[in-house]
Amino acid sequence: MNPRLRIGITLGDVNGIGPELVIKLFQESYIREMCTPILYGSLRALNIYRKVLNIERLPHTVIQHVNQAQPRRLNVIECYPELERVDIGKPSEIGGRSAYLALKRAIEDAQHQELDALVTLPVDKASMQQQDPGFIGHTELLAEAFNVPDDLMLMVHDDLRVGLITNHLAISEVSRNLTVQQIVNKAHILHDTLELDFDIPRPLIALLALNPHAGDRGLMGDEEQEIIAKALDELKEDGLMVSGPYPADGFFGSLTYKKFHATLAMYHDQGLIPFKLLAGYEGVNVTAGLPIVRTSPDHGVAYDIAGQGIADENSFRQALYLAINLCRTRAENEPLRANALDLSDELERKKG
Repeated sequence: MNPRLRIGITLGDVNGIGPELVIKLFQESYIREMCTPILYGSLRALNIYRKVLNIERLPHTVIQHVNQAQPRRLNVIECYPELERVDIGKPSEIGGRSAYLALKRAIEDAQHQELDALVTLPVDKASMQQQDPGFIGHTELLAEAFNVPDDLMLMVHDDLRVGLITNHLAISEVSRNLTVQQIVNKAHILHDTLELDFDIPRPLIALLALNPHAGDRGLMGDEEQEIIAKALDELKEDGLMVSGPYPADGFFGSLTYKKFHATLAMYHDQGLIPFKLLAGYEGVNVTAGLPIVRTSPDHGVAYDIAGQGIADENSFRQALYLAINLCRTRAENEPLRANALDLSDELERKKG
């Protein structure tokens, strides 16, 4: 692991379990040696939680800019010096503002290529919308900030990878928002990130059906025939190794998912319910399609257990591990990918 990798970490909602996770994880010296961690948040919030949790020692340094970061310490960039209090376990305007300011500063540094990766801790959407009415989630905000035409929410646990065609939509909205082009775009993003970030050449990708029993030949919906099957044909013409559509229940129940490097689910709960059952507390959320590596723990703010000392930091640990690994793999593969593209362009010119 390269200790010079600068991993930005946003504290998230100060009223949730984010501060507790940070304190628990970065007490461990070997974690601080794996990278140069830069925490965007509130030092006051960290100190309040240290007192509540009766934790005296947290090796840290307050810095103003990323280039001041010190190795083997938690480097803290103060994003909300006006923070007056923390309402542990309760949603509040302060919690939303602290999370918003931290995320905004981290994104700005990432846009200026000051960070190698970004790990985001949980926020409360309602509190965030008091600061940014258009906020839907980290994934959508990051895609807009980096001006990417599309992105993919990808859940990862060891060899289990589940991507989502639609993210945060009501069930009643899923079908009308499902298109051939959307599936094609998401599949290409997944294919590219599997090759570039996970070092899987020619990955095998499965597409789930939308309806029970894959629609039963149109008896329970025609999305499989009119949308998903057409997307599959187009993807195969593009050279991707894709299969489906598979009925979601049997696909996971029969362990068919193990035959593939990744699976694309049509909507949020179709993918995340089996994923969380299989991954437990070790799942990680990855935003594929960004110019920077971004990961996040696979859980929310957990107001109900905030400040009680019982929050499990393992998903955060796995998110940090994965961010470091993806940075390393991407750095190794990007020159090879660029050379392959240059060679492909040269061959095309010769043909012309």
